[in-house]
Amino acid sequence: MIHTIQRFMAVFDNPRDRAVQHMFDRIARRYDLLNRVISFRLDSRWRKQAIQSISTAGNSFILDLGSGTGDLTFSALKWSPTGKPVAPSGTPVGRNPEQEPPAKAGARVEGSAGGGRIVGLDFSLEMLRLAQIRSRNVPHGERTHFVLGSALRSPFRDAVFDGVMSAFVLRNVSDLALFFNQAFRVLRPGGKFVSLDMFPPSKGLFAGFYGLYFYHIVPWIGALLAHDRDAYKYLSDSVRTFHSPNTIAEMLKQSGFTHVSWRKFLCGAVCMHVAEKPQPLKHPV
Repeated sequence: MIHTIQRFMAVFDNPRDRAVQHMFDRIARRYDLLNRVISFRLDSRWRKQAIQSISTAGNSFILDLGSGTGDLTFSALKWSPTGKPVAPSGTPVGRNPEQEPPAKAGARVEGSAGGGRIVGLDFSLEMLRLAQIRSRNVPHGERTHFVLGSALRSPFRDAVFDGVMSAFVLRNVSDLALFFNQAFRVLRPGGKFVSLDMFPPSKGLFAGFYGLYFYHIVPWIGALLAHDRDAYKYLSDSVRTFHSPNTIAEMLKQSGFTHVSWRKFLCGAVCMHVAEKPQPLKHPV
């Protein structure tokens, strides 16, 4: 099955947005490799944690904001809500469907690849072209769909997604309040939002080591492997000047989310925020 990329792309008014878009187009082919190298492959583990935090039944409808080449999108196809990997058949590994009772009529089948759909939205055409190619070569790739567009002008209807997720996107957004408002708008009541991103770690011995590595060595790694030192200098600078995890949590609350929490990885250098769109209040008859 051949997929196409839907396009809902407006011209950016913000020069920063245009510059970031062009930067990601330049580094698209080496982006995933650099993520693995820079994070010592820990990014895959963090993505799994994010996916499990919003996983629901297998026929859920999920939006991946800033999907890029589809790392988070395709990872979500691999894992069931129980945390077990999903086989190409759609059954979590370790489960024998022949030994299970038949599902009741109308029941939702568990397993995030068991009928669920994931839409990836990104503003980099080169990133999405790579995601499209990957979708043809992974199990359940037909359940993904990629859209060229801006998360600040989301082209989706209100309250259509069961979950919204993003990984390492927030630092690249020029208007975070609008980003969170749009995520809130497209979520169904009761749906969850999760984001992973990098933050300046708390002060201490690790912070000193992290600063040396991330602010000085990483740009040279980017120059060596992606042939684009400027892009990875931007990456380092975007972390150095980013908000605190507490500020992000407050912004989520201001957008209407409830049950906002966050979890630290790697001494706070990476944080995962989880929030929920509340159910509407029931008025007495």
